[in-house]
Amino acid sequence: MATEPNRTEPNRTEIIQENSIIYNKINELKQIFPEVFAENKIDWEKLKLVLGEDNLAHQNERYQLNWAGKTDAYRTFQSPTFNTLAPCQSESVDFNQTQNIFIEAENMEALKILQKSYAGKVKMIYIDPPYNTGSDSFIYPDKFSETRKEYAQRVGDTDTDGYLKRDGVFQGAFRKNSKENGHYHSNWLSMMLPRLHLAKTLLRDDGVIFISIDDNEQAQLKLLCDEEVFGAENFVGEVIWERAYSPVNLKRHFSESHDYLLCYAKNKDLAVCNGLKRNDEANSRYSNPDNDSRGIWKSSDLSVGPAIESNIYEITTPSGRKVLPPSGYSWRLNKERFQEFVSDNRIWFGETGNNVPSIKRFLSEVKNTVTPMTIWKYQDVGHSQSASQDLKRLFDNKAFFDYPKPTNFVQRMLELYSNSDSIIMDFFSGSGTTAHAVMQLNAEDGGNRRYICVQLPEECDPKSEAAKAGFANIAEIAKERIRRAGSQISGSLKDNQSVDTGFKVFKLAESNFKRWQKPDLAQLGETLEIFTDTQAAHATPENMVYELLLRLGLPLTADVSSENGVYWLRDDNRRYALLLSELSENLLLNVISQKPNKIIILDNLFNSKDALKKNMALQMHDAGIPFECV
Repeated sequence: MATEPNRTEPNRTEIIQENSIIYNKINELKQIFPEVFAENKIDWEKLKLVLGEDNLAHQNERYQLNWAGKTDAYRTFQSPTFNTLAPCQSESVDFNQTQNIFIEAENMEALKILQKSYAGKVKMIYIDPPYNTGSDSFIYPDKFSETRKEYAQRVGDTDTDGYLKRDGVFQGAFRKNSKENGHYHSNWLSMMLPRLHLAKTLLRDDGVIFISIDDNEQAQLKLLCDEEVFGAENFVGEVIWERAYSPVNLKRHFSESHDYLLCYAKNKDLAVCNGLKRNDEANSRYSNPDNDSRGIWKSSDLSVGPAIESNIYEITTPSGRKVLPPSGYSWRLNKERFQEFVSDNRIWFGETGNNVPSIKRFLSEVKNTVTPMTIWKYQDVGHSQSASQDLKRLFDNKAFFDYPKPTNFVQRMLELYSNSDSIIMDFFSGSGTTAHAVMQLNAEDGGNRRYICVQLPEECDPKSEAAKAGFANIAEIAKERIRRAGSQISGSLKDNQSVDTGFKVFKLAESNFKRWQKPDLAQLGETLEIFTDTQAAHATPENMVYELLLRLGLPLTADVSSENGVYWLRDDNRRYALLLSELSENLLLNVISQKPNKIIILDNLFNSKDALKKNMALQMHDAGIPFECV
């Protein structure tokens, strides 16, 4: 009997390692500095030599942001995940065709699960995290490398439907982070740091992230992004959003009327701002007082600073007045270029010919967009009250959220930094505003943007309007909002228009495959069963298919089909064959003849027949097809 070469022996730990964030980071470092690795370990002294003393900060003499729990926060996002995402077709809309994704899960766990499939693919992220007002509840400390069962035991049980209980209603995963807490800011930073690091990995090199925040944590968030995640050099800007238009007279000092919107790029040099479409207000600044045949124009200053000596010269106006540039300034044009502009009627001296000269900028010659300013007025993007009213109209005049963001507010971000086919992400999805904004903009400009929204199934307060309306958790409200918004948008389309208003629903689930854990002696027999039956008791074929899809690095929207007992995964030019329910030599030969990129077989199907496994592995090896057992 032929024996299988060692390199074809399946390795069930391979994918766990590949999904480890720290594993991927070390591999990146190894590609840049291979010489600093010895026996797969980093030689820190050699790395210092390679980098040079001038590039090393001296301990105790560097500027840095520190807080209680920072080290643990870094460990949190570096640890692997052993969970997966399970499809939920019954709650989806147009599951088999849509390119949109809604994930009902704890967001850090979801971000880890998505790493292999979506790293470097997301164009824009918008998040509206807890503002840490002192009454917010959020999950901390994070420790999601454990199983859901272990997690539930640590933080308090879930409710009867499996939803995480929230503090104030039940004692559970949520912790109220009050201002009396000695680690008030530290807890919030420890919650944000790992999620931002994971989000950064998902961004394209030209991608950007927008983060809403208020005065409670704006200063800390800016430092966190500057010093720990994106780098100050990738800070794009900070927007002031006018979220309220009337004062609250009960306030003692100031009535807060704005929130902040921080924008960072993964690589600022590569990020491109599309600008805002010119509107009537922008165009109203143009006129044509001299009836120029080139159309309306506006004047711009001819002087510029600091001064360039060769561009300081005297200009005589048509009225005979002689003018020089202001002190410390020079003219924008040299003498020869200035005369060319005069000859081409591009210099304006005023209606009397006596004004300081200025340059005529014609509307027909400027770009069709304007550069956005850092103050976004409520008249342009909406305010909190208008957002609440819009949401109420979708839900039969019932209010389920206190402070939703306006759809136009998120839509402006999309207009500025997304392309027509971009992937957009929001992992603090809330009421689903980002999904709504993506669909709305696609309807307006014919785009095909896709969204990935993540929302924790946080239980609704039993006394809330949402609970009274039958919503068990926030994720349910978001899904229903997206359904209703999609239906509304579809109903307003012209006959020749088509917009993807569907979405696939996925939920956080334990892996469909057993994993090795260090057992005590009493559990040894049970643990050894993993090697004879790798499939978890709760596993289903569909759930296994999607878990393997994610392990292979395919998007959740990849084509999934079943033919003659074989599941096929297709995305672009890649095809994978999954044998999860039956196995025979004829079936395998048929699959091999179709030359997939890889064949994955459920280990149980070999029935502990090692000779059969090795023989089949050899056949796949001879055909040049990678093979893996799970």
